[in-house]
Amino acid sequence: MKEEQIKKAYELAKARYAEFGIDTDKAIETLERTPISLHCWQADDVVGFERNEAASGGIQTTGNYPGKARNIDELRQDIDKVTSLLAGHMRLNLHETYGEFGGQFVDRDQVEVKHFQGWMEWAKERNMKLDFNSTSFSHPKSGSLTLSNPDKSIRDFWIEHTKRCRRIADAMGAYQGDPCIMNIWVHDGSKDYTVEKLRYRQILKESLDEILAENLPNMKPCLEAKLFGIGLEAYTVGSHDFYAGYCAKNNVIYTLDTGHYEPTENVSDAVSALLLFVPELMLHVSRPMHWDSDHVTLFDDNTRNLFSELVRADALDRAHIGLDYFDASINRIGAYIIGVRAAQKSLLQAFLEPLDTLRKYEDEGKLFERLALLEEAKTLPVGAVYDYFNLKNNV
Repeated sequence: MKEEQIKKAYELAKARYAEFGIDTDKAIETLERTPISLHCWQADDVVGFERNEAASGGIQTTGNYPGKARNIDELRQDIDKVTSLLAGHMRLNLHETYGEFGGQFVDRDQVEVKHFQGWMEWAKERNMKLDFNSTSFSHPKSGSLTLSNPDKSIRDFWIEHTKRCRRIADAMGAYQGDPCIMNIWVHDGSKDYTVEKLRYRQILKESLDEILAENLPNMKPCLEAKLFGIGLEAYTVGSHDFYAGYCAKNNVIYTLDTGHYEPTENVSDAVSALLLFVPELMLHVSRPMHWDSDHVTLFDDNTRNLFSELVRADALDRAHIGLDYFDASINRIGAYIIGVRAAQKSLLQAFLEPLDTLRKYEDEGKLFERLALLEEAKTLPVGAVYDYFNLKNNV
């Protein structure tokens, strides 16, 4: 589409939205400064640079499309390519297995800040902030249980790993002058019926208490629940119930991964409930299909509803937005672009909702008018505004 056509379409859209009292320029400015954290593991199918092995431990990547990043240089080239095709503000989310280990094997209870110094410098050159994740899967000591393992030697290994990851995240936050958001997810669970559910959750609670006891001011930890994993279908120690309670009691950020719920669940309903009891949310935006299959995020009802709830709750400043999927069946750069743009379009549509009028109708009991306006808003020309957002940012 030619520039003049985009500009003309935008002027028409701007006038249309103005009829509802909506400032499209302001919506675009808000979208430009709302960061989205790219997940590094889409580029290489969650392999990392520790063992060069496929992901295991409750997760699985499918597909063999050519072009997987095989080393840090190729992964960084992929991220540079992705960001060149995107407007807006991007962060980068790293797993611990993506450190620069210099060709040496560094076990996970020995990882140090120095293994991520190169990433910090690379990101700073691009004015890109880093986020971080501990990595409990794809390791000989992973098994079915890590932080909830009754075997003290294994449990202590993973406790030490997670403590070290928190210190790395704190160093990242200090270096970049902005808190690093560090996600903790463990795959712990059981393939078949479990008798000692309470015991494993008690152990997980005690492990987390020890891990989070250290005061690290330049990072923010968040805890991620899961429904189940491959090979761990019957029982998940770190369930939604467990982490909702733990985060509320301990004032910890809750990670809401849209791929970790049944496709028929309206995950957006959890936003307003959790925000009453936890300080902030971390959003991992993904797409489940029958299970936590981590399909590429789309501009679909679930994604739109998620961001609508966030904006309706005036909670944009209490949420961190990241992506989390790993599709190896299509071009990986293309997968990044589709997912980020789907999240951006969903955010933009939420910013362009005639919220003041909708709230007024609701307060006045005008339920027909509320429903009619919600329907009308669905077909307002958000696409023309998004095209102009990209053009304005030379994409």
